[in-house]
Amino acid sequence: MAIDYHHLKARQFAPVRQSYSARDSMLYALSLGLGNDPLDHSALPYVYEGKDGQGLLTLPSQAVVLGYPGFWAREPDTGIDWVKLLHGEQRMRLHRPLPPAAEVVGHNRITHLTDKGEGKGCIMVTERRLETAAGELLATVQQVSFLRGDGGYSQTGQAGGGQPSDAPLPALQPTPEDRAPDFTDIQPTRPEAALLYRLSGDYNPLHADPAVAQAAGFERPILHGLASYGLVARALLRQCAGGNATGFRALDIRFASPVFPGETLVTEIWRVPGSPSHYQLRAKVQERDKVVLSHGFAEVV
Repeated sequence: MAIDYHHLKARQFAPVRQSYSARDSMLYALSLGLGNDPLDHSALPYVYEGKDGQGLLTLPSQAVVLGYPGFWAREPDTGIDWVKLLHGEQRMRLHRPLPPAAEVVGHNRITHLTDKGEGKGCIMVTERRLETAAGELLATVQQVSFLRGDGGYSQTGQAGGGQPSDAPLPALQPTPEDRAPDFTDIQPTRPEAALLYRLSGDYNPLHADPAVAQAAGFERPILHGLASYGLVARALLRQCAGGNATGFRALDIRFASPVFPGETLVTEIWRVPGSPSHYQLRAKVQERDKVVLSHGFAEVV
């Protein structure tokens, strides 16, 4: 079954209402390694509500796990070859700081279907507007997925051929090659990091069951891509914002390769000349010297 452009673009998603507590926010932060160093005062406000009387703070990247509609792409009516779906990029804009506990509503829709051609796949962009229960916009989250088995749907002569194909999102830019990074952040991950992170709502067995991971071609369970995303967001807070999340505005990144729990993530950050709040970044695994997150862009005021 080939994908149908008009059917997918018109797909209706029920609003996703979700209540999360201060405990959930602390658990999210702990799953990203905050608290590993008990003397790290910059991490304490995210895992402990009593620091200097200011109350609990929330990591900005937590927005990507709220209001999520689930893995809907595997539903038969989509026509998507979901086994070949890859999470390619994650983009996020924060409009106001996340409260440590709230009821939120996720409004999800498909905004782009870009056909790359038969055998080359299709790019799908889903957008989530995360709002408070009162309707205040908290964040806009975009997930870019690579549908490896669905290219060619717009080509005449193919099943469903002759359908529209959207222009792609503006491309993310590679990090500079002509100069050293302005900041380098080193974060060890814990061996059980994926087992902790999955408690934020992503229960894909690929991240927990060695047999499932090996069947997918990995030697052992891999860390969630959005956990690596959260680790990079934490690196930006530490290096560019003094640990203060209130100035965090945006983070876009491409997933280049998986991270294994227990590996050390090295985030390299470059200032964008002429833009004091804009940064480019990438992350690599220290043990394998392999880039795992690339083409990063962040705005931190």
